[in-house]
Amino acid sequence: MASSYILSAVTFAYLTCATLYLFSLVFKKSFLALLATVITWITLGGHTLGIILRWVESYQLGFGHAPFSNLYESLVFFAWTITLVYLLVEKKTGHRAMGVFVIPISFLTMAYASFSPDISSKIVPLIPALKSNWLIAHVITCFLGYAGFATSCGLSLMFLLRMNHPEIGPQDGFWGRLIPLSQTLEELIYQTILIGFLFLTIGIGTGAIWAHSAWGTYWSWDPKETWSLITWLIYAFILHGRMARGWSGKTIAILSLVGFMAVLFTYLGDKYLVKGLHSYSAT
Repeated sequence: MASSYILSAVTFAYLTCATLYLFSLVFKKSFLALLATVITWITLGGHTLGIILRWVESYQLGFGHAPFSNLYESLVFFAWTITLVYLLVEKKTGHRAMGVFVIPISFLTMAYASFSPDISSKIVPLIPALKSNWLIAHVITCFLGYAGFATSCGLSLMFLLRMNHPEIGPQDGFWGRLIPLSQTLEELIYQTILIGFLFLTIGIGTGAIWAHSAWGTYWSWDPKETWSLITWLIYAFILHGRMARGWSGKTIAILSLVGFMAVLFTYLGDKYLVKGLHSYSAT
């Protein structure tokens, strides 16, 4: 199907973007960073087209549902949200070096979806529990939250590396102009965590309403529900520590990495480690 070819091409396009971002940093060429940004926007457009075509193809097959129903589709959408959030942050700040640490996450997500032998890209009918208008609201809000956390993870890695050169400023050549100051990175980490936390909160809320509609209960302590709550508590702990205890710098960066590990376990744990009501997402 056309969408599969487009999304496969998008996977390699993200690899190209990540490589250009890296080369711009290694060779200190600003035009490579600009080129990487332009190609990333074009790739996001192709990514969007692939998702829309897959949605259209589901109607052509007689199923007619949003492309968020299985692990392949959720990974594709996850990569899309990561790229979107990153590009918006880059546009706001003008710092393109962040792409070295974030765009590879989009590439690896798409590569895992496209080339993992145990993940099927076939469009299949929805199971009864997924036939709800809450599907779109729940998936979009959760994955926007995950994307915020993925971006904060990349920024946290950048912050920890930046700590080795705290004295370099915007006036100190290309590296200094391209890499944000530690204070800037710290604020961006906080902002992206806050965005992710707000969307995850909404996602958990819409999921609870959907669960009541599908299974007759708002909360069943299903493994994914439990780990969603654990992830929410970790980021709530980070935000509370910053606002009430004045945590900053290395502490926030390390906790951000821990939080994103919890996000990954929440997302993929029901496929590889535990089974629950959400395990249908892996089929």
